[in-house]
Amino acid sequence: MLNEYHPIYEQFSHNAHVVICQGDALEELQSLPENTFKLVVSSPPYNIGKEYETQISLDDYLGWQKSVIREMFRVTAQSGSIVWQVGNYVDASEVFPLDIYFYPIFKELGMRLRNRIIWHFDHGLHASKRFSGRYEVLLWFTKSDNYTFNLDAVRVPSKYPGKLHYKGENAGKPSGNPLGKNPSDYWRIIRNELETGRIEIPNVKSNHPEKTEHPCQFPVELIERCVLAFTNEDDWVLDPFGGSGSSVVAAIKHNRRGMMIDRDTIYNTLAKERINSFQNGTLKIRPLGKPIHQPSGREKVAQIPKQWLEQTQERLI
Repeated sequence: MLNEYHPIYEQFSHNAHVVICQGDALEELQSLPENTFKLVVSSPPYNIGKEYETQISLDDYLGWQKSVIREMFRVTAQSGSIVWQVGNYVDASEVFPLDIYFYPIFKELGMRLRNRIIWHFDHGLHASKRFSGRYEVLLWFTKSDNYTFNLDAVRVPSKYPGKLHYKGENAGKPSGNPLGKNPSDYWRIIRNELETGRIEIPNVKSNHPEKTEHPCQFPVELIERCVLAFTNEDDWVLDPFGGSGSSVVAAIKHNRRGMMIDRDTIYNTLAKERINSFQNGTLKIRPLGKPIHQPSGREKVAQIPKQWLEQTQERLI
């Protein structure tokens, strides 16, 4: 539970800690002060016909997004970052990777791409005419060369912490960092973070403790790493497509100020409930860095179905 309960504002105020603004992302962004937010982070609608969006042509979609991104750039602090988490636009079974289309939009504004982070997860829709998609991309751009990056806050345990320098003046001394290693630009769900040093971040599916009725929900854990790495305490974090409020939860969890924008009344209400629950200490959140559950093989769901075994036996006979 937080030491201080922060009231939820409905419009931006420099005195606020939590803002949930209902409205159109572009219109609300245009009303915000420039050079204010240390981190702008979101997963925009992918234009694939989800219940919260109307699918339009790819050109029209990118034109709209370009207007939104221009305003995001304006409100981002000079030492700030934009993290744009995107997947694929699919039309007639053809895949269009959105990060490729978004890159020139950010670059035209003079932003610098620092990392193209791959977020890999093990669960999702099963495709029948192509390989099933199991990763999405986080594009991390900075507004200038003078940007906030707190590597120590997001280090992960080294695979071989006892490794030593083998030559030079440091021969025989530990070669790593006592705080751990750089987590790299590949954030993957694997068995044991303590063993491998890789970041485990599952997507939010039906059995995830954070699951709500939002169809494309951000895991808080994914945003936490961005908040810790790219902001300092008391900095502002903005999510222009706020959905269920995960970005704001991640911000206030680490003593930052958080604002989200969403046009949907249901999702804004849901976000308020989650934020209030977090501040009351009752919100279920997957702990940062918790190892992914691995089946032991004894569970029924992890065993080969009897019918498959019988079919195999019949073919052998």
